[in-house]
Amino acid sequence: MTMRYRILGGTGIEVSVHCLGAMMFGYVGNPDHDDCVRIIHAALDQGVNFVDTADMYSAGESEEIVGKALKGRRDDVVLATKVHFRMGEGPNRSGNSRLWIMKEVEQSLRRLGTDWIDLYQIHRPDHTTDIEETLSALTDLVRQGKIRAFGCSSFPTAEIAQAQHVSERRALHRFRTEQPPYSLLARGVEKDLLPLCRQYGMGVLTWGPLASGFLTGRYRKGGAIDLTTGRAAITPHRFDPSIPENAAKLDVVEKLVELAGDLGCTLPQLAVAFVAAHPAVTSVITGPRTMEQLDDLLKGASLTLDDAALDRIDEIVPPGTDLYQPNVWQPQALVDPALRRRPLAERAAAG
Repeated sequence: MTMRYRILGGTGIEVSVHCLGAMMFGYVGNPDHDDCVRIIHAALDQGVNFVDTADMYSAGESEEIVGKALKGRRDDVVLATKVHFRMGEGPNRSGNSRLWIMKEVEQSLRRLGTDWIDLYQIHRPDHTTDIEETLSALTDLVRQGKIRAFGCSSFPTAEIAQAQHVSERRALHRFRTEQPPYSLLARGVEKDLLPLCRQYGMGVLTWGPLASGFLTGRYRKGGAIDLTTGRAAITPHRFDPSIPENAAKLDVVEKLVELAGDLGCTLPQLAVAFVAAHPAVTSVITGPRTMEQLDDLLKGASLTLDDAALDRIDEIVPPGTDLYQPNVWQPQALVDPALRRRPLAERAAAG
């Protein structure tokens, strides 16, 4: 197995094409700290130098585990974490305000046991905070040496473009990376988000290459799908084969399993290799819960898909097609009906 490396956007930082995601480390996934540390060390020993976590993963436990694992190895790792989601009761303990970012970065540094974060990411947009305030706070953290660069995660294309414009207009540091969901079943980002990232020279580290388990081979057409365990228990509507949209995904999975067999690889290895093949993608985040899952994914680290294989994938799932909708941020214009409807009195008067 030969690990490949790429430059992360315009940062000059060289990162492995496989990024170790730490979301499953802690009570949400694997509560055994020693086992998680062994998984992290195994990844590092096989050439992975990029680790991604977040403050909210297992309520800070993931960052603590990563901090334990990186003792004595910190200088060899590009460490990324995120801020945005609620981290406790009461006001001002979430979001993208200067107040919260400045508070929470200190907590992440403490949990991670480090003096600096290589890539600090805004986990989701925040419609209550002016993007200039967020960028100004992050710029100050770079100047203070507490973070090396910053990026965003699951931001809509328009919000990324706005942030780039504000950075230029106000002479602030800018988002250097974006972390979107991207997989064989979720190719919508190919339409405009990935081209926009290339336009601005942003590095892209993708999440969800296994589409919440659909591309692990665990869920197969005609097989028994247990809706009471794993991810299916959390969102059964996403896996219930009686729902037409899910049946369509299972049909596609069968075709992809056949392709993987022809290529002599597993379905998860095919899924990761596909994402890594896009010219906008720098690194693919995979979040193993066990050593076995890590081993299977890294066995395909050197897998390269040729044009014939990619053409077959395009026939199975056309470019830009979303068969699977990742659970990402929704614009307030869709969430709040008041932003889509004139006041009733005004509507009645107009009639």
